[in-house]
Amino acid sequence: MTQTEVVAAMERELGETISQAYLSQLESGKRVHLTAFTRDLLARFFKVHPGYLVSDPPDFSTDLLTDVAEESDRLSTWLEASAEEWRAEPEVAGFFTALARTTDPRRYLALLSELLALPLAELEQLVRTLATSASGSGSAEQELAP
Repeated sequence: MTQTEVVAAMERELGETISQAYLSQLESGKRVHLTAFTRDLLARFFKVHPGYLVSDPPDFSTDLLTDVAEESDRLSTWLEASAEEWRAEPEVAGFFTALARTTDPRRYLALLSELLALPLAELEQLVRTLATSASGSGSAEQELAP
């Protein structure tokens, strides 16, 4: 079966699925860790024990290890996997996806950490002010609701 056929069959048979892109990353080894949801879904679809999908094959050798991805790739991969895991909650999934697609997610995380120190009311006012300012210059698509 092709990846697209697997995704469609999962949806048809189980009423749940993962994206074709995510399946492709798992197959190619770009993502080396399955989320619990993905592991369980694939195990149910292929009718195998979940451990089968994560156990080392009998002839596995540590001599065959490849280079570890750069740290920034590791964070982006984790963020993308988290987005997939949280897909039932679009705001959370969207946050992880957007952060994974930035050129410097660590810098955004550092700034977000600083924003978390602000009282919520102050942060909401700051966001409204920035959105109003940006919409006045024509660069914002929408203003945040109070």
